[in-house]
Amino acid sequence: MIGHNSAISAGHLRATMMGWRAGHPDVEMDGVEADRSALLAGLDTGEIDIAILIGEASHADLRRAAFWNERLMVAIPADHSLAAHDAVHWTDLRRERFLLPAADPGPEIRDLLLGRLMVAGEPPDIRMYQASREAILSVLGGGLGVSIVCEGATGARYPDVVYRPVLGEQGPAFVHYSGYWREDNCNPALRRFLAFVRDRYALPFDIP
Repeated sequence: MIGHNSAISAGHLRATMMGWRAGHPDVEMDGVEADRSALLAGLDTGEIDIAILIGEASHADLRRAAFWNERLMVAIPADHSLAAHDAVHWTDLRRERFLLPAADPGPEIRDLLLGRLMVAGEPPDIRMYQASREAILSVLGGGLGVSIVCEGATGARYPDVVYRPVLGEQGPAFVHYSGYWREDNCNPALRRFLAFVRDRYALPFDIP
């Protein structure tokens, strides 16, 4: 059982899950998307074997390994002036209104926006909604604002919405993904999955 707090319509997580399923047809794989707290609780109870999360989470009794990075993308109405650009800089977004879900990964993206776009003590215009990522992206075409998503969400298409990569001073802006699991989890399929991820992305972590 794989838990995640981000979309999997594109990106490394989807490719990893599809690659694992193709190479290991003998193992039944299931997944659950939920908030970070629910996924960490699921690791504690054994309902989830591994959680793949954006950013870092401090939790006792869990192993953590950095997995991969994905680009941050801005979702904007197709008739927005920035839609004509191949990429969008942080400085281009300072006057925009951002619509984000209150659920994961909305809070993580909100904190990132506050760090990147705070100007002279004035925070960016960020609206947090008790709505799904999909619901928010569905209304962007009405000119209500823009949203920030991870690359893994860009496989889903919405009317009159386009995605553009976000650039910082040093190039593309990235978010980091890590895997979390219990050291005492004795599911042999988990060890095989960890080895698959480690080999696929040439990672240095050890698997007891």
